Amino acid sequence: MKGEIFRDWQVVTLIVLVLASVIAIHPVYSTTPEPHFETRLKYGLDLVGGTSIQLELEGALVKVNFDRDTVFKALMEEYLNSTVTITSSTDDSITFTTPARVTTAGLNSLGFGEVTITPLNGSNEVVVRTSPEAVMKAFLQNRLDTEVIYTRYHDTDLFEIRKEISEEELESLLKTVNATIASDSKGNPIFIRGVTPETARITKQVIDDKLNTFGLKDIHTRTVGDRYIIVDLPGVDIETARVLVGRPGKFEVRIQTAGGEGAIQKGMKLDEIENITAHVFYGAEGIASVDLAPSKRGREEDSPWGASFHLTQEGGKKLREAALKYGVVSDRLNHEVVMLLDNEVIYSAPFAEELARDIVDTPVYSLQASTGPGDAGFREAQILLVHLRAGALPVNVKILGVPISIPAPLGERFRKQATLAGILAVLAVGFVVYLRYRQPKIVLPMIGTIISEIVILLGFASMIKWQLDLASIAGIIAVIGTSVDQLVIITDEVLGGGEIPAAGGLFLSRLKSAFTIIFVAATTTVVAMTPLVWMGFGALKGFAIITIAGVMIGVIITRPAYGRIIQHL
Repeated sequence: MKGEIFRDWQVVTLIVLVLASVIAIHPVYSTTPEPHFETRLKYGLDLVGGTSIQLELEGALVKVNFDRDTVFKALMEEYLNSTVTITSSTDDSITFTTPARVTTAGLNSLGFGEVTITPLNGSNEVVVRTSPEAVMKAFLQNRLDTEVIYTRYHDTDLFEIRKEISEEELESLLKTVNATIASDSKGNPIFIRGVTPETARITKQVIDDKLNTFGLKDIHTRTVGDRYIIVDLPGVDIETARVLVGRPGKFEVRIQTAGGEGAIQKGMKLDEIENITAHVFYGAEGIASVDLAPSKRGREEDSPWGASFHLTQEGGKKLREAALKYGVVSDRLNHEVVMLLDNEVIYSAPFAEELARDIVDTPVYSLQASTGPGDAGFREAQILLVHLRAGALPVNVKILGVPISIPAPLGERFRKQATLAGILAVLAVGFVVYLRYRQPKIVLPMIGTIISEIVILLGFASMIKWQLDLASIAGIIAVIGTSVDQLVIITDEVLGGGEIPAAGGLFLSRLKSAFTIIFVAATTTVVAMTPLVWMGFGALKGFAIITIAGVMIGVIITRPAYGRIIQHL
């Protein structure tokens, strides 16, 4: 009878899953630097130390009431520094005259749409095919010096301003063109601090990519609403975390227009160079892709390192237009390409001779920023590549409050204490169960089932690369408690009058009655934890996921297997 246990499919399934989980956990004994066990389990800040940083995404979503022609006229007069007279206006076009010199390339850079220019006596007639949304977008981008996206958010068409701005500041700006912030049906202004879920998702992905470039594979980032991102950096001290995460802001490329060679230095602020440079493009607009590693310009030992990147069609076009407009070809040494991150110069160098020659005839899309030879040049190229990748960041971010930091020794201490707490929980359960039943043939399978459930749960966490923290350990201990309760229910129901009945109708009837109670209890637990998975974050979410996974593993795998085991004893 006992030999039939290992031919029961439910018991075999349990054994196979335990073995698979052990393989997934992959415990290995190591003697360096001191004897210890290593596994593939991932641990959060609580258990290994590190830093947690909260970031706020700077941006606003707003609906605007405005007159297209009024906004267009104000923007054109400011841009051309001349009077503008609108002669006709249709739903999709505006015609105006102006004595100022107008170029198709110049107006196209504003992002209106198709432009047609007809010279007249003493002036120009210009036809611009555009929409109201494109006009307001161009106005906001020009006045706020940032990217603006027209998008849909919660069934409403809004402008996403990718810059920190208050409602009062925006209202004051709109008043200059007789525009206002629109109101909803209750009379409340449609102004939301934050960004769209898509922008938040892209920002999170770019931060992940940036940190992965530094080899930080165990990072854990998560969005909280559409305005905040929390970044956990296991094993990273607080100062390093500030440098890595606190600088993934707006990336901009500008071109030097005056000042001569050496006028622009690394570390200078935008307001120091704004009058001697001109904007070319922002990172997301102009950079298509960035090489993963630095590359040398030449085969010699002392050849300089460089950071290679590739431009979008729009980026290549704008760089060429700027190079031709500001005389780079004829005087390349006094017209440097300047890269800024968060309005601070991180790189500045003149056009290479070959680049200045080639860009005359056609846009150039593949570029390399030279950073010098040796280890210093390699490291600078590596950092510049990271900043170039961060150039795809849609919005600026800022660190909120003081980052939470846990020293590594303290994290290791927490991990050892959490492991000890789990072991003591199992031993305490075993002791209580023995006091109740006094039968090893019941106690040992019950404890074995609990341990199997923990192993499978840890294997599940390893396979999905879930970071275990103190809340997760608490969830595992809660699962142990739930498991004991349900195993006791099964045992008490099966024992009935004090003895386990022989296999047959009576045994199955009692087992069915036990599982009816277990399924109801498990359903209640899952329902109670589900809101924490969907609405919670951080510790609450981890606790809920581990608890739900443990209950499901128990109900589907370990409880049925335990029922079959005691049937054969």
